[in-house]
Amino acid sequence: MAEEKLLVKRDGDFCYPIYFENDFQALSGALKEEGLAGKKMCIVSDSTVAPLYAEQVKAELLKITDHVCQFVFPAGEAHKNLDTVEDLYQCLIENGLDRKSLVVALGGGVTGDLSGFGAATYLRGIDFIQIPTTLLAQVDSSVGGKTGVDFRQFKNMVGAFHQPRLVYMNMATLQSLPEREFGCGMGEILKTGLICDKEFFDFVCANYEVIRTMDPGMLAVMIRRCCAIKAGVVERDPKEQGERALLNLGHTIGHAVEKLMNFQLLHGQCVGIGLVAAAAISKERGLLTQEEYQQVCHALEIYNLPLYVEGLSPQDILAATKKDKKMEQGQIKFILMDGLGKSFIDKTVTDEELLVGIHAICR
Repeated sequence: MAEEKLLVKRDGDFCYPIYFENDFQALSGALKEEGLAGKKMCIVSDSTVAPLYAEQVKAELLKITDHVCQFVFPAGEAHKNLDTVEDLYQCLIENGLDRKSLVVALGGGVTGDLSGFGAATYLRGIDFIQIPTTLLAQVDSSVGGKTGVDFRQFKNMVGAFHQPRLVYMNMATLQSLPEREFGCGMGEILKTGLICDKEFFDFVCANYEVIRTMDPGMLAVMIRRCCAIKAGVVERDPKEQGERALLNLGHTIGHAVEKLMNFQLLHGQCVGIGLVAAAAISKERGLLTQEEYQQVCHALEIYNLPLYVEGLSPQDILAATKKDKKMEQGQIKFILMDGLGKSFIDKTVTDEELLVGIHAICR
């Protein structure tokens, strides 16, 4: 049975639902309910996801519109760039999409970020919806309106805030996920608990045997809780002027590792490595006990997430953190943990402290 939809709302700014379903059959009804029927639509997907789900989604869309085109790009973070966005623009132009049209992002975080940015900038902004098919995208990137692409060696450096009109999650798509991709989603889920909900973090750790079987009921509980937490943060701080930066726990050093590894490690794996580094710095400051630090490491281990990275220079990682888009006047907005389930923004983390965290993850 599908979960009741969740609303993401900021009065006078945006309001959209998150649907939790077990197939695509309610998609046309959801779009109709949100006033999106009859529009020209373009499904944007990658070469991995399109063969699995694009035809199913297209069949649903054709129940409420006569015009559906598709744009498929090569899978992988390496293609999340302005070249691919240009190709998307060309597809939208050639298929006559106008200011009243709709972009349908079908896939993981790369697809959602790229599609959202394309929608935000095509004709100065058109509507889009998110249909996330990975655990990582369902609990993180599909909610909140952050869109963007990588620029040369800089991750997510070009982007825009552009809220979707709706988010539609088909939980059944998770059954096709490789274990490595599933683990990536768990990295973000653990991060969410560490930010502000120790009870949830403990729940995810205690129930790992059931969760790793991809039990649909358990997944629904986890995903909904993560979305509720993120929705609350987005409603209070939609453009990351304050509290929303907490969602970047593990990301500063994680992003540096991700880029230096040339995306050989997936985003969720790098977030896990970044969590270890953030925990090490927090421990150095006396904010985490040794036992709590070990709990963070153990949580990542039980979901087969790496704790270390090999072959990178600590100094190179440190230098890469200086190119993080979250820099403010030369200072990193770093997220530290004051115990498990309570994180805060700190602008005083020194290079020496960063190196403590970096050395904790380097082998």
